Amino acid sequence: MTKEKAQARREHLQKMRAQQKSKERRAALLMWGAGGLVIVLLVGVVGFYLVKQAKETSLGAVANYKYDAGQHVWNAVTYKETPPVGGEHNNYWQQCAIYDKPIHNEHAVHSLEHGALWITYRPDLPKAQVDALKKTASSTGQQDYMLVSPYPNLPAPVVASSWGHQLKLDKADDPKLAAFIKKYQNGPDTPEAGASCGGADAITTTADQAPLPPEPKGTQSQPPTETISPSASPTNK
Repeated sequence: MTKEKAQARREHLQKMRAQQKSKERRAALLMWGAGGLVIVLLVGVVGFYLVKQAKETSLGAVANYKYDAGQHVWNAVTYKETPPVGGEHNNYWQQCAIYDKPIHNEHAVHSLEHGALWITYRPDLPKAQVDALKKTASSTGQQDYMLVSPYPNLPAPVVASSWGHQLKLDKADDPKLAAFIKKYQNGPDTPEAGASCGGADAITTTADQAPLPPEPKGTQSQPPTETISPSASPTNK
């Protein structure tokens, strides 16, 4: 083989190797570029989901109020908020449960004082929406501190209340409802944390079934005894 042919062969091999390396670099760049794009897309999707979830469960619309506790009365009370979130209330509290008829404000507010979460809804709310409310109430938070009842003339289709806090909602399946329950049921503002929302002295009737109890006369009857419930610890926080 002549020197010219040998040189030409070496140059050809070098050219082939350079082309091969160039192809490998392009393949690597494409691979890393595609991988980077996938990562960017994943980060974007996750970020979008987190932002969307945070927005859907935001409690920025919660209205906050300040009321003194322990104001037990026997008379009917006129409340500023609809439904009420605190203030004077009857000596007897409402048994925490799901009711299909309205209950007395005065009993419900006493339950709020004990840490209950009260979900109220317009009486004409569609049955599917009512069923959704009951499902949330039965699966979120502490069931023995949950009140649900229809409420005439509500300012919104659904209103969730705790002592000193209230959230108005347009629909029963709003994710904010569960977030409100988890934050405010037996929350840090509960005046009588640990007091029972049931027991022998709790009121189990609805407003149409029984009037507010009359004030006891003399020493024949004593106000109900407020006991501590073992399930009152804020395990859902």
